[in-house]
Amino acid sequence: MTSPPDDVLQLLRRRGRSPDPAALESLMRGVVAAPESLAGPEWVELFDSQPDAELTTALTAWRAELSKVDDGLEESPAPAHRLADLRGELKRRGLDGFVVPRADEHQGEYVPRRSQRLGWLTGFSGSAGLAIVLADTAAIFVDGRYTLAVRAQVDTEAFVPHQIPEESPEAWIAANLPKGGKLGFDPWLQTVDGHERFARAAARAGGSFVPVEQNPIDSVWRDRPAPPLAPVQPHPVEFAGETSEQRRRRIADVVAARGADVALLTAPDSIAWLLNVRGGDVPRTPFALGFALLHTDGHVDLYMDRRKIPDRTVAWLGNAVTLAPPEELGAAFDMLGKTNKRALIESATAPYWAATRLQAAAVTIVRDVDPVALPKACKNPVELEGIRVAHRRDGAAVSRFLGWLAAESKGGTLREIEVSDRLQALRQETGKLRDLSFDTISGAGPNGAIVHYRASEATERTLEPGSLYLVDSGGQYRDGTTDITRTIAIGTPTPEMKDRFTRVLKGHIALATARFPAGTTGSQLDALARYALWQVGLDYDHGTGHGVGAYLSVHEGPHRISKVANNVALQPGMIVSNEPGYYKTGSYGIRLENLVAVREANIEGADRRYFEFETLTLAPLDLNAVDVSLLTEAEKKWLNAYHTRVREVVAPQVDEATRAWLTEATRPL
Repeated sequence: MTSPPDDVLQLLRRRGRSPDPAALESLMRGVVAAPESLAGPEWVELFDSQPDAELTTALTAWRAELSKVDDGLEESPAPAHRLADLRGELKRRGLDGFVVPRADEHQGEYVPRRSQRLGWLTGFSGSAGLAIVLADTAAIFVDGRYTLAVRAQVDTEAFVPHQIPEESPEAWIAANLPKGGKLGFDPWLQTVDGHERFARAAARAGGSFVPVEQNPIDSVWRDRPAPPLAPVQPHPVEFAGETSEQRRRRIADVVAARGADVALLTAPDSIAWLLNVRGGDVPRTPFALGFALLHTDGHVDLYMDRRKIPDRTVAWLGNAVTLAPPEELGAAFDMLGKTNKRALIESATAPYWAATRLQAAAVTIVRDVDPVALPKACKNPVELEGIRVAHRRDGAAVSRFLGWLAAESKGGTLREIEVSDRLQALRQETGKLRDLSFDTISGAGPNGAIVHYRASEATERTLEPGSLYLVDSGGQYRDGTTDITRTIAIGTPTPEMKDRFTRVLKGHIALATARFPAGTTGSQLDALARYALWQVGLDYDHGTGHGVGAYLSVHEGPHRISKVANNVALQPGMIVSNEPGYYKTGSYGIRLENLVAVREANIEGADRRYFEFETLTLAPLDLNAVDVSLLTEAEKKWLNAYHTRVREVVAPQVDEATRAWLTEATRPL
């Protein structure tokens, strides 16, 4: 079944509508292409502004039927013919190779299914990666989070794995592209900065980096999903803390100060924050995909599919926001050129297509960072209080889960998927959960050593006595986004496990208690979290902390805590994770993660402005995995104080059995 069922057509006609079957089918295919959140069938509003139960049931049944179409993204490794088909298409186009990034036009961490070209081609499901396909060889590049996953998911004879940053795609291109070779790329998926790097690499090989009008993968990917369509909804001021008008005027002043007349916004979270709206086009993140032009008078031209913007949201946006189809963005650039405008773009994230199209329209380009990124990262008092409330709620759900796990794991029969399902169910019982903030990482034993592991029926393990279980999870609530990792000893841990766990804990405490002068960046603090591991020759291959949005992305810039240099100083209101870890391949993984907020530190006699962290996450850390002899008195004091706070906040929210477990789990050392 593809066309609208008769009952759907009849129900719509009964409401005085004159439905166009082809338009309805196109709309439903877009709905199917968007992820189903945990908030219920809110997408029904796109078909009727006031749907009743009968229409909702009929539309839900139709969606379920259309959802049965296989888009090929669940196959891992991907069938070999896909690479062969792509090479055949490249040959027909006169290309010697093609770059396949894990990206869409917006360069976000989460991309819609239709844009998961890397996954379709290779089987790799990670959130960051890139493949380069030549006529007789191919390579896939991932960072340290995915070194194990890529070998499990991809045919490594067809795609040779390489780890970034130790091995760069640019160096590989320079060494492998044949002289005179034409390496193709999709100008919508390549950033301005990325294009410059890859073009130089191709030139070093004696070849060229060539844009294509249509992505060749799209020509060979049958049953590729439609563009996603999820309803765009207002984000009330009670959660945002300021109106969209206030935000637009504030950021417009920034744009003007940078010497531009207009800013091109390509990041969906920047648009969502600026306009106080949320969507659902990509998994686990309340984004609506589109582009925006912010003018220095505060007016915004929003280029977004009108079908996913209900009338109530149009009214919410107001007269200062003009809606237009995404296809009209090029024509808008032409108008900017005719009026001699200067356009700000962020070259690190803006698509190469946008830069070249602006240049073709004779628009002067001002290369600068996204003007929304930093203000968005510095949460206002209303957002911060909402985030605290969300963490208190989430902490109670996680504590109920940990209490349940402590009782049920004794039998040695629990499996990874049923355990993560239980955690999700407890979050849903709060009645406030909109969605998970990312797919839960539920790793038992050796699976815990895979940093971004995702359990499947083929890979899941039993939580066996004497092992460690790592669970990294989070929730999306209207008042805040959460992200928490706990590592739990199932039964009695080995002395080595306790040593490693405690060293990770020491790093976590060192960062949580840090005080630092204004102007300090996350990269300057990163070593604090690694020091205890470094002393015995150990480390971990991921960053220590990432920014987190306010009911936005669980991974938010521009700040971070990492070995990688970052020039964005930590500022009050920023949310960042504190998550050191240790991973022993083939045995176990350890990660301890809380979210923290940067705040002013009141230090008597301080010679300048200092900051510190406020810990937001509230759930017990497993004392059974701690080697107390490795902790200093100051570290024990912090841990006892943290657990006292957890107990005081969580106990009133949970049942009697959980309270009894909580008392023991937060006992003082």
